[in-house]
Amino acid sequence: MNHMKSYALMAGMLLVIASCSRDEPGPGNPSAPPVETNPANTKYPPAFTGQTRANGAVTKTKIKKDIITSGLTSPWGITELPDGRLLVTEKAGNMRIVTTTGEVSSQITGLPAVNAAGQGGLLGICLDPDFATNRTVYWTFSEVVAGGNLTSVGKGRLANDEKTIEGASVIYHALPRRTSNLHYGSRILFDKTGNLLISTGEGSNLDTRPLAQSVTAVLGKVIRITKTGQPAPGNPTFTETGALPELYSIGHRNPQGLAIHPVTGELWECEHGPRGGDEVNRVQPGRNYGWPIITYGIEYSGEPIGDAIQQKDGMEQPVYYWDPVVSPSGMTFYAGKRVPEWENNLFLGALSGQHIVRLVFSNNKVIGEERLLAGEGQRFRDITQGKSGALYAITDQGRLYRIDKE
Repeated sequence: MNHMKSYALMAGMLLVIASCSRDEPGPGNPSAPPVETNPANTKYPPAFTGQTRANGAVTKTKIKKDIITSGLTSPWGITELPDGRLLVTEKAGNMRIVTTTGEVSSQITGLPAVNAAGQGGLLGICLDPDFATNRTVYWTFSEVVAGGNLTSVGKGRLANDEKTIEGASVIYHALPRRTSNLHYGSRILFDKTGNLLISTGEGSNLDTRPLAQSVTAVLGKVIRITKTGQPAPGNPTFTETGALPELYSIGHRNPQGLAIHPVTGELWECEHGPRGGDEVNRVQPGRNYGWPIITYGIEYSGEPIGDAIQQKDGMEQPVYYWDPVVSPSGMTFYAGKRVPEWENNLFLGALSGQHIVRLVFSNNKVIGEERLLAGEGQRFRDITQGKSGALYAITDQGRLYRIDKE
């Protein structure tokens, strides 16, 4: 009789454990319904389970969001200075410093002129790894040149009084020039070898779109260059005739997010699809990410793109895609200690989606998706993690948010 009672008790305990494990959403076992409930634009099947519409995830830690300032004008890129203040680019061509209490500096002068029409302007930004001693800043921007526009890379020294960029110069032009003022990319960051990684868009127009597949053009690419703008040593070799030595990956559409995984050191990227087909990619050197040959999206008109195929030998599948789109922009991996369940999760600003995406991974596959700050009505343009462990996000409407544990 005692044995029977023991078996019944153990069975009941196992049932409770199994129920909790199966039903309770969380970072290790997201099991809420997918967060996307709207119909897709296409009936294209994913290449594997979890490639889209992953199960929902729910952050258990109590999180607070603070609006540090609403006084920015179309901010586009954000990075943290060594003392915890934030250096922000504004689309029109301004650079400003914002304190964590919301004080916004006057315009930092000395920057090259930008073409702020359309999707252009002063775009991505990062600090030199040795900024504490050399005060060097790098940025991407849309530049007017004879015959069209370019995505360009600039660098200069933030003056000691923080009022100007000294010795500003353009170290790289993403050729060829194009007439379009759309799809510039463009994020910039340093890899762990001290070289720059930069994303470029393919210009959007039907005449420039195919150049995403060309190894002689720097449109629709990720490139890797030195601090002086030269091809970085150790870049992959593309075998086609005339392949440019700065190319790192090809076949991208409009990549507005780059991030380095804090554990593996691998590069991750996100890009805008057309009508459907926004992507998150784990970028491997020398690989082709398919645009415009393969895509999970369609034309804005509703027509298919190319041969309407989603898979092709020699072209990489996205780790994750959205249909309908959320328009992912700046992104960062969480490597803080404030919210342990967020460790190594990917956070992305969503523009048309008007929320912050949180993606949970297992073996480089998405197992959970969460939408944060979805009630704010903001187009989230970029996000970064501060040394304190808080996340900082900027919006097209001019806000700077701090997102942290309560």
